[in-house]
Amino acid sequence: MVSYRAPRRFLSDESGISLTEGLISLPIVILTFAAFVEFGYAMFQWNQTVKALQHGARLAAVSDSVASNFNPAAIAAGGTGGATIPAGASFTCGPNLAGCNATAVNRIVEGSAARPGMHDLNWRIEPKNVVITYEMTGLGYYGRPGGAVATIRLEVQGITFDLPILGALLGINDIVIPAHPVTITTEDLKTCSTC
Repeated sequence: MVSYRAPRRFLSDESGISLTEGLISLPIVILTFAAFVEFGYAMFQWNQTVKALQHGARLAAVSDSVASNFNPAAIAAGGTGGATIPAGASFTCGPNLAGCNATAVNRIVEGSAARPGMHDLNWRIEPKNVVITYEMTGLGYYGRPGGAVATIRLEVQGITFDLPILGALLGINDIVIPAHPVTITTEDLKTCSTC
């Protein structure tokens, strides 16, 4: 004769509930922890990119112009001595080295033996990702010995966050780091030949 007590006893037994709850909640806890770690790593990558842009802007401010159509000495020599150089003209270099002196861009991005470049601060930045814009803002005067004074804006394009855990799990490896342009006023644009 078959007894019906075994199924009732099995259904009323609670000894495996904690294991079941643990198996349900463990992936959620691990995913939450991974999200916190990935968020911190993403903030690090963003900060690393901004610091590389700041460093690159400083290098560009004290180096020869990388835009092939921008010559500060020629601009400063083009008007009446002592008159203010008008604002408004801009000269852009990039992406993919369009309108650029490739050697000068590599000097800013890759650095040299004596000075680190942007790539040394963020290994994912390459010359093809950098856009450099020179803009005349009304600073300086015609006849200035150091040439025209411009502002330089650097930004990056096409660099994505590296998310090793969540990117693999959720397929979100294509989130682009914002351009976050950095602007600085130029000095006398002259690259040191031994730097």
